[in-house]
Amino acid sequence: MARPLIRFGIPLSVMGLLLKEGININLIKSAALAFFLIGFLIALINIFPILKKRLPNYTLQLAGLIGNTSFLGIPIAIALLPSKTINFTIGFDLGTTLFAWIFGPFLLQEKSQKKNIPNINGLLNALINSPASRGIIGVFVAYLFKIDGILGNYLWIPARIVIAFAIIIVGTRLGLITNQKGKIFDLNEEIKFSILLKLFILPLVIFLISKFLNFDFYQSSAVILQAGTPTAISTILMAEAYGIKQNIASKILFTSTLISIFTIPLLTIFRNALR
Repeated sequence: MARPLIRFGIPLSVMGLLLKEGININLIKSAALAFFLIGFLIALINIFPILKKRLPNYTLQLAGLIGNTSFLGIPIAIALLPSKTINFTIGFDLGTTLFAWIFGPFLLQEKSQKKNIPNINGLLNALINSPASRGIIGVFVAYLFKIDGILGNYLWIPARIVIAFAIIIVGTRLGLITNQKGKIFDLNEEIKFSILLKLFILPLVIFLISKFLNFDFYQSSAVILQAGTPTAISTILMAEAYGIKQNIASKILFTSTLISIFTIPLLTIFRNALR
């Protein structure tokens, strides 16, 4: 049930919401914000020795900046926020996905024995498999055949039902981590700082930027929730592919996901308090 729900249910839900609200410039703005901010922060970490000492390798850095926006962030944001914020939510996911699969393999290969070009196939697969991308493709097809109005009405109700199941099912994707040997909660200082960056520092930075860009309450809530998602599954996939710090990536993913059960509601309370 989990695989078809995530593979087809979430894209249909995203498609229904986009058809209802329409694609606008907010999607591009949110995608650009995520893409360039992640790149800027990685550059900043590697420039300043005090930050580099805390996060000495790219696995830690990517795990601290690339969130599970596709399979967790989008369902949570849709469940908690008005549908008019869907473009901000999906845009942030696209920007994060693009950065992860364009620069992630390149950065990780730097210290591996493989000197291949960046994994173009990995980028294309990630974009195609992203619920956001599939939903956007479906919207374009609907516009092409001029059935957007009809589909928007029919998909609205199942879109809401799918979200409830998706938030539950996404946890099953972490099952493979529990089968790994070693103490999953045996965390060193570097791993702890990566989790701190992902769940607390990055959402705070996004909050300050959203204030500077004069986002309204719901727009800033959308990007803050996306920034506060736990580490993305793609970090494990890339670490395994290039044999770089697989255990570290697994521990950060598993631990940040558990902690996010508490931090995501806290982010929501924090935003409501400042409304």
